[in-house]
Amino acid sequence: MPPLHRYPTVDELGVRAAALAARRPRDARLRRVGTSRAGTPLWLLSVGHGSRQALVVAGPHANEPVGGATVLRLAERALGDPRLTEDADATWNLLLCLDPDGLRRNEGWLTGPYTLDRYARHFFRPGFLEQPEWLPDGAAAATLPETRALLALQDELRPFLQCSLHGVDVGGGFAEVTHDLPGLARRVAHSAARLGIPRELGAYDTLYWPALGPAVYRIPPPRRGDLVAAITEAAVESTWSHPRRYGTVTAVVEAPMWGVAAVEDGSPPADRDGALRAVSRTLRHDTRLLRGILARVRPHLAALPEAARLLAPVDDYLLVCPGLADAWDPDTATGDGPGHALPPLSTAHLTALRIAGRRLALRTAGLLHQLVTGAGRDPAGALPELDRLIDAWCADYRDGCVARWIPVARQAEYQTRVVLAAFELAARYAPARSRSGEQGWGSGAAVPMHRE
Repeated sequence: MPPLHRYPTVDELGVRAAALAARRPRDARLRRVGTSRAGTPLWLLSVGHGSRQALVVAGPHANEPVGGATVLRLAERALGDPRLTEDADATWNLLLCLDPDGLRRNEGWLTGPYTLDRYARHFFRPGFLEQPEWLPDGAAAATLPETRALLALQDELRPFLQCSLHGVDVGGGFAEVTHDLPGLARRVAHSAARLGIPRELGAYDTLYWPALGPAVYRIPPPRRGDLVAAITEAAVESTWSHPRRYGTVTAVVEAPMWGVAAVEDGSPPADRDGALRAVSRTLRHDTRLLRGILARVRPHLAALPEAARLLAPVDDYLLVCPGLADAWDPDTATGDGPGHALPPLSTAHLTALRIAGRRLALRTAGLLHQLVTGAGRDPAGALPELDRLIDAWCADYRDGCVARWIPVARQAEYQTRVVLAAFELAARYAPARSRSGEQGWGSGAAVPMHRE
């Protein structure tokens, strides 16, 4: 099967997995493990016959399609290397896409050409309540069929390793793990260097998390909060934490689409507070602009069938932006409430915060653009302003942050290598951890940050 040089669509994932299972029926099986809200099958491709189960989840976020290419690549590796199956007494269980309905909504940019403005104008990611890895009310109260399917799969397999495959639109690669895997940071560094992938040494959604090495962070235990806190909470109750009862090590593997070299700059910043004020000021300014546009267009969207689905993430982003601006601003950030005072920051951290603030604004503008164009008319006259903002903010990524496109094949290879490293290390270290329950987990509270 030829390698993928672009992101696979939902239908292509199913076709390629079925062809692979038909080619190697003794070693690979494809089964339906659930159905999405729109009736799309959730397919699981299993390779090997070992007693130790590894679970890899692709497509948990609709706008992060690299995981689809990665699971197909992992299947080929597992079929071709007995060290990953027979010798390890392991079975690879590869969930092709957790949110296929959301992935379909990204098909306007999914197959290329890959430009920032095309991505921004066709971007879709559902509101936080519709993201299937999140468990706002705990596993027992999960309502999304995609979430229930994943929970049932975790309970069935009791995997020693779970990998959740995510993507960073602009920035660098990094990994988040529920348990320390000694040696993982070195493997990440090696793979990133070989493939020209910048490592994100100050990822904004792990700002307060303990670092286990460069670009590797430990996921804190989840905690409950109200809706506003949950939308911005990095360590909420989730399907990452659900299989802890089985001693599962979960690794979240982030691969960038557009890389930015400065996210790897660990040097002290020349003017920390000045940079933070600039990021916060820009985010507040952009939020005011976008709220004004939303107020103008919302009354004209009642008849649009897709309005509620697109407005949900818009409202989420505009809800969290002011709190994030305050949390990052040295003149307003405090150690009170759900957050903490800012930790020591490097140039990499400041770059990540600048990218994150721009990301929230650009996503909101892109969704508003889709709302207006989908309505078929623009009585509020918002479209020219939205086009101007999207073009300017994409130019800031390209020219100000020097964001460069990373070919899909390299994104998928990087993610594959990190997953394989986690597999080897978890197989070596996980048994002791599974016997020790929660020992070794940090006791510090999680803090408000919007999940990448």
